[in-house]
Amino acid sequence: MTAIDERTLKLDPEEARRVRQERFERIGRWLLPLAIMILAIWLWDRICVWNEVPQYILPRPGVVMQTLYNDAGLLFSSLLVTLRITFLSLALAVIGGVGLSVLFAQSKWVEMSFFPFAIVLQVTPIVAIFPLINIYVNNQTTKLLLCAWIVAFFPILSNTTLGLNSVDRNLRDLFKLNGATRWQQLRYLRLPAAMPYFLGGLKIAGGLSLIGAVVAEFVAGTTGQSSGLASRIIEAGYRLNAPRLFAALLLISLTGILIFLVLSLISHLILRRWHESALKQER
Repeated sequence: MTAIDERTLKLDPEEARRVRQERFERIGRWLLPLAIMILAIWLWDRICVWNEVPQYILPRPGVVMQTLYNDAGLLFSSLLVTLRITFLSLALAVIGGVGLSVLFAQSKWVEMSFFPFAIVLQVTPIVAIFPLINIYVNNQTTKLLLCAWIVAFFPILSNTTLGLNSVDRNLRDLFKLNGATRWQQLRYLRLPAAMPYFLGGLKIAGGLSLIGAVVAEFVAGTTGQSSGLASRIIEAGYRLNAPRLFAALLLISLTGILIFLVLSLISHLILRRWHESALKQER
C-alpha cells in the first residue's frame, strides 16, 4: 500500500473521494488526449492501408516520420529560419505593445486617437497588406519580420491595455491619497495588476507570431536553401512530395505546441505565488 493510499484511508469518506477524484483528473488530463491522439494516428494509418491510398496523396504516419528523420537537416535548418522571424517579431510585439499600452494608460486622449489604427492593422488580412510592404521595403527579412509583427502585435497591446485599465478604483484612490506619482502608480499598482492580462496576450501572440512568420513566407514566395519551412511546403507541394509536406506541417505544429507550453510555464512561474489564476483552488 502506497503512502498516498495510507493517507487517503485516514481521511473521512468525502475527503477521500475528493482526493481520489483529483488523482484521476491529473491522470486523465494527460492520458485522455494521448489516447485520442494514438487512436487518430492508428485510424490514419488504417485508412491508408484499407483504401490503398497512394503515398503522394496521403502518406502513412510511419512514412511521414521516416521522411522527417531522413530530411532532418533540410527541415530543421528551415525551421531555424522561421523561428528567427518568429521570436524577433514576438520581441518587437512585446516591446511595441507594452510601450503603447503604458502610453494609452497615461492618456485617454492618446488611446482614443491611436487605438483604432491598431484595430485596422489587426482586421486587415496580411496578404492584403503585403503588396504595400513589398513596395516600400527592400530587405526580404524585414518584410517577413514586419508581416509577422503585425499579426502578433495586437493581442499584446489589447490585453495589456485592458489590464492597465482594470485596476481596482479603491486601490487607485488609496495611492492618490498617499501622494503617489503617476510613475509610482504605474510601477507598484498598474503594471502588477496588468501582468496576468499581459501573459495571457503573450501566450496568444506566441502562436500568432509563428503563424505570421509562416504566412509571410508564403506570400513573399521565399525560396532557396536559407528559406523557411513555408518554402519547403510549397516546394513539396509542387513536386507532389506529400511525405515531406506532412513532415514540415508536423514540425510547425510541434513547434507551436512547444512555444505555447513554454510561455504557459513562464506565466505559471510568474503568477503562482500571488495570483488567483495560478493558485491551487480549494474544493
